[in-house]
Amino acid sequence: MRHFKSAPFLAVGIHRPDRIIPLLLLILSSWPLSAQREPVLKQIDLPHRYYYREMYLPQLTTGPSSVAWSTDSRTLIYSMAGTLWWQSLDSPAAEQLTWGPGYDYQPDCSPDGRWVAYVTYFKDAIELWALDLEKKQSHQLTFGGAVNVEPRFSPDGHRLAFVSTSYHGHFHIFVADFNDGELTNVQRLTGETQSDLPRFYYSKFDHEISPTWSPDGSELIFVSNRGHIYGTGGFWRMKAEPGAEAHEIHYEETAWKARPDFSPDGKRIVYASYLGGQWHQLWTMPAAGGDPFPLSYGDFDNTNPRWSPDGKHIAFISNRSGNTSLWILEALGGAQRQIIAKKKHYLKAVGTLSITVLDPSGKPTPARISVTGEDGRAYAPDDAWMHAEDNFVRAESAFESHYFHCSGKAQLTVPLGRLQVEVTKGLEYHVVRKTVVSGPHLQLTAHLEPLQIPTAKGMFWAGADLHVHMNYGGSYRDTPPNLVVQSAAEDLFLVENLIVNKEQRIPDIAYFRTTPDPASSAGHWLLHGQEFHTSYWGHLALLHLTQNFLLPDYASYSNTSAASLFPTNAAVADVAHGQQALVGYAHPFDIVIDPVKDPTLDLGEPLDEALELPVDAALGKVDYLEVLGFSDHHITASIWYRLLNCGFRLPAGAGSDTMANYASLRGPVGLTRAHAEIPIGAGPTQWLDSLKRGRTFATNGPLLGFTLGSREVGDELKLPSANSQVGFKAWLRSFVPVDHLQVICNSRVVKELKLSSDRESADAEGTIPISQTGWCLLRAFSDRPEHPVLDDYVYATTSPVYISVSGSKLSSGDDAAFFVMWIDRLAAAAGANHDWNTAAEKTAVFETLDQARRVYVGLQK
Repeated sequence: MRHFKSAPFLAVGIHRPDRIIPLLLLILSSWPLSAQREPVLKQIDLPHRYYYREMYLPQLTTGPSSVAWSTDSRTLIYSMAGTLWWQSLDSPAAEQLTWGPGYDYQPDCSPDGRWVAYVTYFKDAIELWALDLEKKQSHQLTFGGAVNVEPRFSPDGHRLAFVSTSYHGHFHIFVADFNDGELTNVQRLTGETQSDLPRFYYSKFDHEISPTWSPDGSELIFVSNRGHIYGTGGFWRMKAEPGAEAHEIHYEETAWKARPDFSPDGKRIVYASYLGGQWHQLWTMPAAGGDPFPLSYGDFDNTNPRWSPDGKHIAFISNRSGNTSLWILEALGGAQRQIIAKKKHYLKAVGTLSITVLDPSGKPTPARISVTGEDGRAYAPDDAWMHAEDNFVRAESAFESHYFHCSGKAQLTVPLGRLQVEVTKGLEYHVVRKTVVSGPHLQLTAHLEPLQIPTAKGMFWAGADLHVHMNYGGSYRDTPPNLVVQSAAEDLFLVENLIVNKEQRIPDIAYFRTTPDPASSAGHWLLHGQEFHTSYWGHLALLHLTQNFLLPDYASYSNTSAASLFPTNAAVADVAHGQQALVGYAHPFDIVIDPVKDPTLDLGEPLDEALELPVDAALGKVDYLEVLGFSDHHITASIWYRLLNCGFRLPAGAGSDTMANYASLRGPVGLTRAHAEIPIGAGPTQWLDSLKRGRTFATNGPLLGFTLGSREVGDELKLPSANSQVGFKAWLRSFVPVDHLQVICNSRVVKELKLSSDRESADAEGTIPISQTGWCLLRAFSDRPEHPVLDDYVYATTSPVYISVSGSKLSSGDDAAFFVMWIDRLAAAAGANHDWNTAAEKTAVFETLDQARRVYVGLQK
């Protein structure tokens, strides 16, 4: 799991002057601003946007996502598929209340039953709106271009409380007067306070979210992280007046989804909690504070609770079936009942679109599908999981792209008019794009055409995503069978579900096993590994543990019993290797780290970068590197090349760090992946063996092949003398264009290879001069984003071919000196740390650092 720190680049250069590795900064400066992928709702100034966006902000799901009661306690108004719906408890039919042009969420009904306040995501903002149920007209309430969410009417209907980023881009609570579809006298209710606590996952500025009115309208209860390091905070109560004092009535770790709601009698609140478990359930506690207890149980999420005005029911959203669904719970007795819209009455004319995806043999095959209407809105089948990317190019579309996975056939309701349909299946098939005009019933068939990939007889190229999180606090509830369906749609041979904590909980801990998951099939394998989670030393991927999950699965967590810098990743790697596991570094680098050019560089704060990688590479603890991951590929490559120059053999792995149960995420399972050529009929053991031997390439799009002197990647080429002309062969096949195909030797570009006219293929051979011991590899990349690769740019690289030239030594002095300074910075930061449990822990850490330092000092001689 990637945790970005909001920080500028720490240096302007990352290579020696004689090297011509393209710098990311130089590449970015050549991109037109309009061609860059930028974050969704970029006006929010908080770290780790993929967490709060998924867990707090409204998401486009085909199932219900939020709910409110009408005043009669017999009717629900809820958001579903980005529009608002009205449904009676005793009716199977739902009436659509809104439809675009954006996406509508989070309804709340006024006490007189006339108005529904809600939020609309449109034009790069989330604004408040009010729907007049009598006149069937919507009125925009806010206009500032901020992110405004969670509107709640006061009990008298004259005021509206909501959360907004309009002040400095942070989440604060505002109140305003509401009258006849207009807001006036908007005031910020909560202040802007900055904390000195060592937060990493949350902003240094306290936030206040999820306001709910007391029944008499005099007070609010809300959630805030004031005084806390982890989670979104405890429950606070205050007078609904600007400048009023707030006091905390209850604290437990929360993660954006608590959303308290008062009971009509004002004595209790209901909220969502994962206290003592892995999943959110409904809990209740006294409104004045006290001991909470659960109202529901299960290994799934029940969230967004709303108490009915008569106090007899609690409506909530559940993902017990995987997708989101709407339920009610009886306050007396606890019986639960699902509210299903079996009939839907739409505001506009609609039709049915049936899509069939066929493989080259003419059989239906799983795939990823995107359907977009003329209004820019995305559409999917009622039972599909809608997913959205977290960055997009605004010059190309008004919204981020959305997609769903299907087993080969899909049927969905769409508006009449023009539709854009896009079908993909992994990286080995051409993209299918079609523009169609929908009618009452339209059938569409997409025929997938494979890329022509050079493959040895009896072998095939098998793709693997080595870094996936099946469940990580998202909107959906994923399962091994469904994850296998997702991997099949993305054409993956192997998925490694890296089980990991989300602060106190470990959502997938119940799925850990040392053998392939029973849901696996011969062509789609699912293994459950572990991500060791320390943002101080860097995150480790532990593949194929044969005994047990390592606990605790993190270190250096401030203000906990795991605050110590011990164990180092080296110590963890030793334990994992004792279980015959493979150890890799996950999402290594996203910011430039240069201890030579930046003398003020402080490695004492968690940067979520692979800070211990040079140490563990020197000590032989690392089996592979996520050269492509949730990180910057060029920056990661620059450090990888330096380590290769020092003689360390680090195969290229890749992992998307996809949270597979998220509605909004960086990209699908397999966004970045590693490929290995293995025998037909082989299983995951053979694939992992190929990874360890370096017979891989890593990619988010292009497929590569490279041999040097008839040696495959991962092999060693021995030459009798320097200045040899060595033959090479290289090929590229890609479903998106690339701009560069290069042979890299010892960090230098030694060959620029010619691409086809469409920049999607190449076949090249020739010779390159080899004068010293070292390594060579093949890499490809683009100068800009290329849809449908949902990454900042296209990138691929092979593992190296290692070269030994008789009488030649590695030329690694400058790189070794670079890492000596790096380790010195690590040692200085560790020396200033005071969280050691024992003196022995501190001694062990410094012995590890010193042992690696001596290796690099020896390479300078």
